[in-house]
Amino acid sequence: MTVCGFGVGTSLLLKMTVDSILEEEGINGEVEAIDMTSACGNSADLILTSKEIGEEIEGQVSGKLVYISNFMDKEEVKEKILKAIRN
Repeated sequence: MTVCGFGVGTSLLLKMTVDSILEEEGINGEVEAIDMTSACGNSADLILTSKEIGEEIEGQVSGKLVYISNFMDKEEVKEKILKAIRN
C-alpha cells in the first residue's frame, strides 16, 4: 500500500514506481494507492509513505511501515522495499 495525504498524487506516483520494481525483481504483489484517512484500519504487508504521514497513521494500520524520503528516487524505493521484504 502506498499512502499520501489525498491518495491521488504522490501515492499514485509511488505505486507506479513500486509496480515497476516488483516486475523487475520478479516479485508478485498487488499495490494500492490510498489516502491517509482510508489507510487507517486497513492492512498490508508493506505500507510505503513519508515519515510524517507514517507517524500519523502508526498504530492505526496493520503492516510494516516503510518510510520513503524521496519518492522520485527509484533506487531508494527499491532498496527499502527489498530490505523490508527480506526482514
